[in-house]
Amino acid sequence: MSYETVLVTSAGSIVAQGIIKSLNLANKEKDNPVKYHIIGADMSPDAAGLYRVDEGVLVPPASSDDYTEQLISLCRKREVKAIFVGSDDELLTVARAQAQIERETAARVLVGPFDLISKARDKWKTYEFCKKNDLPHAASALPSDREKFVEEFGFPLVVKPREGYGSVHFIIAKSREEMDFSIQAIEKAGWHAILQEFLEGEEFTTGITVDTSGKKIMSSISMKKIIKHGQTYKAFVDDFALVRESAEKFAGKLGAKGATNIQAKLQQDKPVIFEVNPRFSASCPIRAVAGVNEPDIVFRNEVIKEEVDIKVYKKMFCMRYWNEVYIPMCSYEKMAAEGETRRHENHSFIQDYF
Repeated sequence: MSYETVLVTSAGSIVAQGIIKSLNLANKEKDNPVKYHIIGADMSPDAAGLYRVDEGVLVPPASSDDYTEQLISLCRKREVKAIFVGSDDELLTVARAQAQIERETAARVLVGPFDLISKARDKWKTYEFCKKNDLPHAASALPSDREKFVEEFGFPLVVKPREGYGSVHFIIAKSREEMDFSIQAIEKAGWHAILQEFLEGEEFTTGITVDTSGKKIMSSISMKKIIKHGQTYKAFVDDFALVRESAEKFAGKLGAKGATNIQAKLQQDKPVIFEVNPRFSASCPIRAVAGVNEPDIVFRNEVIKEEVDIKVYKKMFCMRYWNEVYIPMCSYEKMAAEGETRRHENHSFIQDYF
């Protein structure tokens, strides 16, 4: 069987590593119609993912003027069939350059439309969209309306960046002083703050994949999650029909394509959406083990034009833990000096502690 070459950017990030894990899982499936030759790219030789893919390559940061040209050159040289974006920092940059990349290379850029990404990544625009479309959502306000918002909802309340991700500058403010300090910290970092009502209850994440037509949901899978440092630390994978139905409805109204991740909390048995990520999630390998391999699904649909329809998945409980990747110092120095490595040459390994 021939292998399809794919590129995963930001190989040091937890999202990119989730994509890489999922693609490797697809490679182990005997009946899977696609096998992947994985290239990982990152701006730093310290990125663990560079050493656990078939080829690792150093590229400039997404803020660099020649970032797009470097991606194009890499795709041409390696005959890349698809690009998976592994970080929020690169998402808008790559989406903006999607037409150019696809025009000048044979690679498909597996991201949603630029205007959709721009809307979904801005938490205030997401709130306005939910409100306009009568979708359950967390009440939100801009800092200019903070006093009125505090009067209505009181403390605690959530303060976070409109364009942030993970737990960066996320805080549950218990007083005006904490709220004002958090807003100032976000603005000092060059971002914009948003206030949200604090929602009690269990938190859920739902992964949705939508086909290239934007009309058919290929898969949806929900998890009840336990958060630690902004990431899913433990997860219950189950049916969660109410949560999935709400997320599917939201994705349909949003006009989502490809992979979308929707966060919600149950309020009196009603899912209330508080965040949307128009990309693959860091928890996608959990879903892949359960039978919904989102990176593989999107590639098969967008690149080889396969119609994918997954209705069932395994119910399970997942517990995450730290692990390490080791490489000889000479392999690291070679990577830093030459800007590329191959797995069969760098002698990286993972110790089997458990």
